[in-house]
Amino acid sequence: MVGRACAFEMADGRACRAAPLRGESLCFWHSPDTADELTEARRMGGLHRRKKRTVATIYGFGGLRSIEDNQGLLETVAVETLGLENSIARNRALTAIVATGAKLIELGDLATRVAAIETALGPRRRSGEESVFPTEGPR
Repeated sequence: MVGRACAFEMADGRACRAAPLRGESLCFWHSPDTADELTEARRMGGLHRRKKRTVATIYGFGGLRSIEDNQGLLETVAVETLGLENSIARNRALTAIVATGAKLIELGDLATRVAAIETALGPRRRSGEESVFPTEGPR
């Protein structure tokens, strides 16, 4: 049946909106038949979060929200890859790392140049304002 929902009622009277297990009225989270699996799933979820924090701390990883963040991770990957036994796969990975690093440097340089141009030109003009650049007629 389409649109069925778990029959469990929460302490505040709200109904659980999860889909029930096939042939049952309760969902995975509320079925007594899945209690052991649920306990294991919760345990693994906690382990995953702890592992994620531990690895991020060890490698100084804070995310991929900036060029610097990406460069930091790429440097870590490069060091780890260099430590592997020499192979074709390792050499391909190193080639990709070098190409990606070059692209990140190019993007960083471009961002610096754009920022310098924006600083030199001052605030952006609004439509209808006179252009900073004089226009010339046809030559």
